[in-house]
Amino acid sequence: MQYMLLIYEDESNPPPDEAEMGKWFAVTEEMKKAGVHVSGEALHPTSAATTVRVKSGDAVATDGPFAETREQLGGFYTIDVPNLDGAIEWAAKMPNAHKGSIEVRPVMVFDQGG
Repeated sequence: MQYMLLIYEDESNPPPDEAEMGKWFAVTEEMKKAGVHVSGEALHPTSAATTVRVKSGDAVATDGPFAETREQLGGFYTIDVPNLDGAIEWAAKMPNAHKGSIEVRPVMVFDQGG
């Protein structure tokens, strides 16, 4: 089953230094070696975000994220593990889990009748 690990942290914190980035690269490599890594990316800050809504049939784009919160979505991993317990184990390995939060969410798979 696939899970997304959504990585939240206060983006006003300083960017990760070389040592911290090494921890991220190490956990990514560990995921790949374990065969659970599907994808993963870091995101630009919320100041680069655009939120789109459709109102009266027209797309309306506004600068910024959908909502202001203490922690912002900074990146994600998609992993393929047997169950939620496995996903939680990987989430706990995220280098920022001690100062931010990792949301674990199952990925929905839709049968497109093909």
